[in-house]
Amino acid sequence: MSKILECSDVSVFRGQKKILGPLSLSINEGERWVVLGPNGAGKTTFFHLAGTQMHPTRGTISVLGQTLGKVDVFELRPRIGFMTHNTTEQIPFDEKVIDVVLTSTYAIFGRWQEEYDLWDESRAMGLLTTLGVRDLSTRLFGTLSDGEKKRAMIARSLMPNPELLLLDEPAAGLDLGGREDLLKRLTALASDPLAPSTIIITHHIEEIPAGTTHALLLSNGETVAVGEIDSVLTSANLSSAYGLPISITRDAGRYFARAL
Repeated sequence: MSKILECSDVSVFRGQKKILGPLSLSINEGERWVVLGPNGAGKTTFFHLAGTQMHPTRGTISVLGQTLGKVDVFELRPRIGFMTHNTTEQIPFDEKVIDVVLTSTYAIFGRWQEEYDLWDESRAMGLLTTLGVRDLSTRLFGTLSDGEKKRAMIARSLMPNPELLLLDEPAAGLDLGGREDLLKRLTALASDPLAPSTIIITHHIEEIPAGTTHALLLSNGETVAVGEIDSVLTSANLSSAYGLPISITRDAGRYFARAL
């Protein structure tokens, strides 16, 4: 089983302030991870490290078998799928949804003079179908709701057939129906043996799709717990991370929390 991501004593500093670390973990092919923690825990910093958007101050991190600092990240990034708020904001308002997905093949925003074959178009439509937005393929991206945009962007992130998929709060801001439908589709993706290894960042354990195998729980930049999800998402660990008594329950592969 190949290593998708490996951190060894990784720390990130801003000036004299440590914002993450030391962190050590290994993510293997086929695993589905979630990263949790309160605001300022270091989740976004870890996300940028995994996406080769930054380098650690100390320690070593390898992504898809390549050590950061010893590889051209511009050759590595096409093998990683992203869905973040920042990438969503870079999509032109008047871009058709089908082109939002297609242009990911060339890692660009906004269709220009590049050409796509029938296989590309068929794959793009298939991904939009998987995410439940096939009927929006000819709509302008700027006219979509936030939930529809997120689905289109997840389809875009999958278009290049990445080996690692990074999703930053995919269910945030959705209403109950939109959240549950999206989580159902992410659960189906997690059950697909051909789907890429996945790292999802979320603030809420209710937004963790069933089928997630591992978790990283952070607080104040430090690791509270890391490993198989059942061993990480415990009442004791959540209470420690968030600084108040929390009770956690599990039902049909989903997790739910409430303060005591």
